[in-house]
Amino acid sequence: MSSLPNCPKCSSEYTYEDGEQYICPECAHEWSKNASADSAEGERIVKDSNGNILSDGDTITVIKDLKVKGSSLVVKVGTKVKNIRIVDGDHDIDCKIDGIGAMKLKSEFVKKV
Repeated sequence: MSSLPNCPKCSSEYTYEDGEQYICPECAHEWSKNASADSAEGERIVKDSNGNILSDGDTITVIKDLKVKGSSLVVKVGTKVKNIRIVDGDHDIDCKIDGIGAMKLKSEFVKKV
């Protein structure tokens, strides 16, 4: 068998090459050949709605009313959140919001203060 890397998203061994890209047929993840060497060393970059890079400990503001799943609470526009933590996953910000508690937010709905 060839020495192609496993998929970084689902760890599938059935990846294949397509020009300058590697493709996983199981989860449809695509990544460049150059990025595969860098991704193991580099950190994930998370950006807010304006394109500013977010990091652990930053203060952010919510830019859209967000319903809290499983309750009747709403995180209102302009809510300031201090001391965020960047995590992997679809919801890439872990934080604590006053009056609501621990939350996971998507970076596309916040801006850096």
